[in-house]
This record gives sequence, structure tokens and C-alpha cells, in this order.
Amino acid sequence: MNDPKPPALLATDPPVSERIRYRLISAGCRHHANDNIAAFIEPGELDALQAEVQSKLQEVLRALVIDTDSDHNTQDTAKRVAKMFVREVFAGRYQAPPTVTEFPNVSRLNELMIVGPITVRSACSHHLCPILGRLWIGLLPNEHSNLIGLSKYVRLADWVMSRPQIQEEAVTMLADELQARVRPDGLALVMEADHFCMAWRGVKDVDSKMTNSVMRGAFLKDPNLRREFLSLLTKKNEA
Repeated sequence: MNDPKPPALLATDPPVSERIRYRLISAGCRHHANDNIAAFIEPGELDALQAEVQSKLQEVLRALVIDTDSDHNTQDTAKRVAKMFVREVFAGRYQAPPTVTEFPNVSRLNELMIVGPITVRSACSHHLCPILGRLWIGLLPNEHSNLIGLSKYVRLADWVMSRPQIQEEAVTMLADELQARVRPDGLALVMEADHFCMAWRGVKDVDSKMTNSVMRGAFLKDPNLRREFLSLLTKKNEA
């Protein structure tokens, strides 16, 4: 499939990134690396943004003294990386949230539910190196909770994680999203991940992992519920 061609721009037009940034600033909207800005991108602008990123990356390769004209391996590298950033690994910044069908809790389920492990792919906002790991979600619904399909937890996790960020903030952001949609009595998230910013550079420790958790509602107040959730995760890992 051919890559989309960006719309033609006049020489006097500001770069599309500046037009998007102007809307964000005018609206007083934060646009950090881990924020979603899809609402401020107009139809067709994502193609133009990808083209702009491609041109900037070509300059980065030139600054690295890489001869992309004669080196057949890097002739399309700027194009590939721009597509990867905008359409794939950072897509959670530029795409609207996935459609999630919610169902009323007709059966009034109120027992512990665990979803996972969900494969997590993200990137460290400090070095743009990969973060790869696993995520578990624990829920204690009530009669007023909305129930969502199993695959939707995966889609929401991927949408939140597909942005440059740090792990602690990513888990909290996903917890906020799930809390607003499901409205459970209790919510718990545990994420364990490898950070390539530590394994690939710096100390180059390939064995260290980072594990963090977010506990809300009943999981925070009831130590027995929290203990049950964590013990079930331990059994899953040992199985």
C-alpha cells in the first residue's frame, strides 16, 4: 500500500506542527509527550505532520554524517522512522481513543476480576528507547459499574502506552481512563517492564526490570483484597 501524500501547502503557510501547536496553546491545553492531542488535529494534517517529521529526520541523519544518497540501507530511513513515530509507536498521541462498548452490570457482579498479562509497548520520554513489559488489571465492580469486553482493556492499554512517557505516569494515566469508564469500587494495576534506556545505553544492565502499581478504592482500603489480587498474580507467574 502506498504511503499517503500530504496535502499541498503554500510556501507562506506555517508548518503543520506550528498550526497544531497554536491551537493547543490557544485552548490552554497541555501537550506533553504523553498527552493525546487528536482533538486538535484536522483531517489531512496527520499526513502533513508525518511528512514534516520525515524532513526533520533527514536533517538529523545528515547531522550524523550519514550519506543517505549512496548508502542504500538509509535512503528511506527518515521516511520509515517518521511513519513509525506518527502512525505506530506514538500513535496514542495522535489518534482518538478507541471505541469501547460499555454494558450495564445487569448481573450485579461484585467479585474480583483480573485481566492480564497484557503485553505493553511504550517508549521512555527521556531517550525515546523502548519500554517492553506486562500489565495486570484488577477490578472490583459494583451494580453501577459499566462492563467492557476483554479486548477493550488491551486496546485502551495500547492507546495510553503508545506515547513517550515514564512508566509511573503511564500506569496512573491508564488507571484514570479505566476508573472513568468502568466506575468500579476498586481498581488495581501492576506493570512490570524492561527499559531499553537502561539496557541499551547507560549502565547497560539487561536484567533489571521496573515494577510499579496503582491501587484505587477498595484495593487501597482493604488489605485482604489487595493481598488476594497480588497472590493471584504471583501464582500466575509461577504457573
